[in-house]
Amino acid sequence: MELKKSKERILICPLNWGLGHATRCIPIINELIRQGHTIVVAADEGPLKLLKKEFPDLAFIVFPNYSVRYPSGRNMTVSMLLQSPQIFYSIYKEHLQLKKIIAHNKIDVVISDNRFGLWNKYVKSIFITHQLFIKTPIAQVFTNAINHWFIKQYDECWVPDAEGENNLSGELSHQQKQLPNVKFIGALSRFNKQENSLEKKWDVLVILSGPEPQRSIFENLVVQQLKQTSLKTLIVKGVVRDEEVWEEINSNITSVSHLPTKQLETVLLSSEIIVSRSGYSTIMDLATLGKKAIFVPTPGQTEQEYLAERFMKKGICFSQTQTEFDLEIALKESENHTGFKNIFDNK
Repeated sequence: MELKKSKERILICPLNWGLGHATRCIPIINELIRQGHTIVVAADEGPLKLLKKEFPDLAFIVFPNYSVRYPSGRNMTVSMLLQSPQIFYSIYKEHLQLKKIIAHNKIDVVISDNRFGLWNKYVKSIFITHQLFIKTPIAQVFTNAINHWFIKQYDECWVPDAEGENNLSGELSHQQKQLPNVKFIGALSRFNKQENSLEKKWDVLVILSGPEPQRSIFENLVVQQLKQTSLKTLIVKGVVRDEEVWEEINSNITSVSHLPTKQLETVLLSSEIIVSRSGYSTIMDLATLGKKAIFVPTPGQTEQEYLAERFMKKGICFSQTQTEFDLEIALKESENHTGFKNIFDNK
């Protein structure tokens, strides 16, 4: 991930569909700062708040994202197709707005994490994605033709995964015929691989993430079942606020709105098992730290459903659908799964 040796002004733009795209930009920003480049972050809402907390000294631009409504049911693909005209219009608008941002901020390089409209012929443009091949129940060929057209507009496409067989994304990134501008850069995690020497503090760590209303639906479901146990549990809600908001739900359950990187790393290392979505950024973090997890994919998100199924088939992490979620069964079944221990070396 080496750019020109001379110092450059680099614009980082994460997608605002949950916090995962922003969190996986953290190691990129740290590395580019180490190389001596000047970073400008363009984001909005949760990702903007999160990255401001992590990098208070950087320059930030409020850059509106796509206006997407997430369904409460499983018809995610149909909903996205119906909203596609609005999404394409948003991509067109961000493409035009990028020209002004580049000129006003004297940008040399643009790095877009899954924001499709952020290429420009006058600067080096880089696209980050782990989905070179998008899985959809309908219109899959059409969807991927559009996906590949956008990716080809960029000078480079960085895939946050290993190129060989020991990879995390499976069929999402590893196809027989790759696009010509693809570069595998290794998994991106804000955490560092290390020996876990911390004593266990939490029996269960629940990490909530993703768009509403599914985030809140899953939170209510998990809390209801945890109240029937004596498991010492911490719930990280994934809601970024100006300050962390802690709450004692009952004698064995504590919640916090959000945690910065160092605190979350400590919590992860001192937890017996993690319950979370199977988002790719979460998987990269868990794999880097070698943790054990129970996956509950966001309903209708085919990428998460594929990844959850993939790691369950490999005997790494047990998974359940949200409608079938039963914590007692999941904890018992997880005893037969290895977790990510010693299967992935993040360099």
